[in-house]
Amino acid sequence: MRYMLLVYLNEQTLSEAEREECYVKSARLAQDIHSSGQYLDAAPLHPTSTATSIRIRDGKRLVIDGPFAETREQLGGYYLINAANLDEAIGIAERIPGARFGTIEIRPVMEIPGLPEKSRKH
Repeated sequence: MRYMLLVYLNEQTLSEAEREECYVKSARLAQDIHSSGQYLDAAPLHPTSTATSIRIRDGKRLVIDGPFAETREQLGGYYLINAANLDEAIGIAERIPGARFGTIEIRPVMEIPGLPEKSRKH
C-alpha cells in the first residue's frame, strides 16, 4: 500500500544551517528507503511565503497569496512510500528528521480508477 508521509513544522524553528543538515539527513533516509524498495518520491517544499492558494466559489476563481489556513506548523515536505501496513509506515515516519521538531502525518493513498497509469504506479 502507498502512504503519504506529510512533514509539518514551524518554518521559523530551524536556522539555515539546521535546515541544510535536515536536507542531508532526509536525502540519506530517502536513499535507505530506496534501497529497501519502499521509496516512491520525496521533496521539501519552499516556504509558505511562496505559496498561492485558489478557491472556486459560485463559479468565480479567488487566488490568494500564501497558505489557505493559519497554523503553527506548515507543510514542509513529503515522502511517498510503499509499506505493507500502517505499522511499517510509522516505522519509516519516525526516521524522518522533521519528526524531532515537527509532526509527520501518515495517510494511506487512495487508488481510484481513471488516473493516468504512471500516477497509480508511483
